[in-house]
Amino acid sequence: MVAITVILAAVIGTFVLNLGGSVSQNAQAGVSIDSVNSSYVDVTITSLGSNTNGIKCVPSDKSAQGVGTTITCPTGDNIVAWSTSGASNSTIRTNIGN
Repeated sequence: MVAITVILAAVIGTFVLNLGGSVSQNAQAGVSIDSVNSSYVDVTITSLGSNTNGIKCVPSDKSAQGVGTTITCPTGDNIVAWSTSGASNSTIRTNIGN
């Protein structure tokens, strides 16, 4: 009985104190990719998550912000959604154009 009471108190305390609310989510973005040629690829942002600032090509480090924005990335780069609001960066596409 004591163990059940302690577990219930911990669960209720977590909800009341909103301890789960501080967990950050990954940055999210939608992109469309169009081949320009064998060396470069156009990447257009189609959507951004609420905690996402933009996308960037890695390792070339070109970046874009805002839906509808297009950047030209070298083939083989990875597309990463990035955030400055504490959300973790996340890879959207790897090895583009290959």
